Amino acid sequence: AEHGFPADALLRRRLGPVVMKDEVTYFREVRLMESLRVTYQAAGLSADSSRFRVRNEFWRHDGQLAARLTSTGGWLDLDARRLVVPPEELRAAFARLARTEDYEVLPSSIR
Repeated sequence: AEHGFPADALLRRRLGPVVMKDEVTYFREVRLMESLRVTYQAAGLSADSSRFRVRNEFWRHDGQLAARLTSTGGWLDLDARRLVVPPEELRAAFARLARTEDYEVLPSSIR
């Protein structure tokens, strides 16, 4: 709910994220129980917000980037089992996310 759209609202609307692709790149070792700082940014979004790309970066306490996870997905109507355009409140929440330097406009998931 940090960005303005609580998770329970998705379930009430019978809508859920579906990840189609994950890419992980490892840069530095992380030791067991080591504290990390994790960032979350938008790396891409379609004009209708039906498709998204988000990036998590995992930073060690010494400031070195340990790993980067980039996930590409869309929004699934849980009853119809098809990709859909999300509600305006969710579109607005994604629009407020910080953007990566390589942010790009993605094609729509809707045919």
